[in-house]
Amino acid sequence: MDPKALSGRYAVVGVGEAGMGKARPGDTALSLQCEAARQAILDAGLKPSDIDGVFAHWDDRAAGLLVTEYMGLSPRHVDSTVVGGQSNLTHVAHAMAAMEAGLCEAALITYGSTQRLDRSRQRGGHAQDARMPSGQFVLPYGMLSPIGFYAMQARLHMHRYGTRPEDLGEVALAARRWAQLNPDAIARSPLTMEDYLAAPMIADPLRKFDICQVSDSAGAIVLVRAERARDLRRPPVLVRGFAEQYIQHATPFGTDDWIDNGVLAAMGRLALQRAGLGRPDIDIVQIYDAFTINVLIGLEELGFCGRGESGAFVEGGRIAPGGAFPMNTSGGGLSFNHGGMFGMPLMIESVRQLRGDCGERQVPNARNCLLQAGGLVMSAYMVMVLGAAD
Repeated sequence: MDPKALSGRYAVVGVGEAGMGKARPGDTALSLQCEAARQAILDAGLKPSDIDGVFAHWDDRAAGLLVTEYMGLSPRHVDSTVVGGQSNLTHVAHAMAAMEAGLCEAALITYGSTQRLDRSRQRGGHAQDARMPSGQFVLPYGMLSPIGFYAMQARLHMHRYGTRPEDLGEVALAARRWAQLNPDAIARSPLTMEDYLAAPMIADPLRKFDICQVSDSAGAIVLVRAERARDLRRPPVLVRGFAEQYIQHATPFGTDDWIDNGVLAAMGRLALQRAGLGRPDIDIVQIYDAFTINVLIGLEELGFCGRGESGAFVEGGRIAPGGAFPMNTSGGGLSFNHGGMFGMPLMIESVRQLRGDCGERQVPNARNCLLQAGGLVMSAYMVMVLGAAD
């Protein structure tokens, strides 16, 4: 089926979170995502027995059957695809395909991480199998992965377009201002440009505040057909369109241009086309901000500004609360939370904004939200458009 024909056929009807920030001793990625799943099922007004599809992952573990067993579910379909941080958005697409094929009718999608509690995120990155490309060509040479790759991407952007540290700083400051409106955010203390510029350099030109939080988190959503969603307890949020593409594993050796390989730009155009919307129809943008440079490049490649113009675009608090371009409204991975992979928190914040559930940080009259997430290191690309039901 043409993905354009799927527009508006499926809806997120429940969301849940657990262990946000720092999990308690004894918590596990499995227990936290199952607690989030319980909340999402209750939020939807469904029962565990209604769930017949499970889509789950954390870190690099195949989690579908573990979640199934822990929660006492009996699904007809499971999926533990892992493609990096965007995996849960990919699970939404996979769940829609499974429902189209008659494999399930109510999909539970989960993610969880206890990386902070477990102290599993090391400064030098994850251990690498010496037989894999990263183990042969990255780790022996002292590359901080993924930080080093995105530092090089930021340096290339500066060289090519004259981007300044202050431009990256505007992204960090905007994220912090949104986080100050989010009672669940980890980092809510004031942040000034002077603070940003004085922060330690981690991988030149990326400073401390250019890099996402290292935290625990778990989240879950429930997806059903739109006609069924109308009978459930919460306002449904429709999946209006998506596009995704994959080009490599975790080493960007085959990428011709680390700023403009054309993939993200193409996915943005295709997702909007499938949604039947244009950029002026988008009320909120959520870009996976593992690093501040991700936001600047995302804005350019998605066509919200020209190439090399993102620094000027974000200047003066334009993407901060009260600005003309609401973006990363939870505080993002930079200030809200980043539990290993940020695709699930992007989805949950977008759903809550389109429901009108975000309190002080609520964007007035939000109807359509564009999400962009990547996976691994410049490896996977996903753009999804969600919309409030009429």
